[in-house]
Amino acid sequence: MDPVRHVRLPLLKYLQPSGERRVRIAAEGKAAHTVFRLLARWERYSLLEAQLETGRTHQIRVHLAHLGHPIAGDEKYGDFALNRVLARDGLKRMFLHAWRVTLPHPVDGRELAVEAPLPLPLRRFLRTLAAKETRDYGEEI
Repeated sequence: MDPVRHVRLPLLKYLQPSGERRVRIAAEGKAAHTVFRLLARWERYSLLEAQLETGRTHQIRVHLAHLGHPIAGDEKYGDFALNRVLARDGLKRMFLHAWRVTLPHPVDGRELAVEAPLPLPLRRFLRTLAAKETRDYGEEI
């Protein structure tokens, strides 16, 4: 993946025969734009930052899966065989985390930013990954 990549692919919500709600790339879908930044890369995994220019349901997950880079642990759009291996190795959740959200303050409209550090299970996964695989891009985690 390039260090910065703009993904502009329309997203369409639909129901599966089972009644499960899903989203897919479709020309008749709503416009969706995500900017991905490569933060680190190992032999089999990459750490990305996603900036949402639109806010569609499952936008990050569907854009990445469509590009062939599903999110580790994603039970809906991910690599299901890999997810089973990752769960056995300690990744028990999807590796997706909103570390920073900005929104207008409800009273005065000033930009309000809320930040949350990467949860411990995800930090552990990165440490394990760094110990196992050779990294070839990015700064220290």
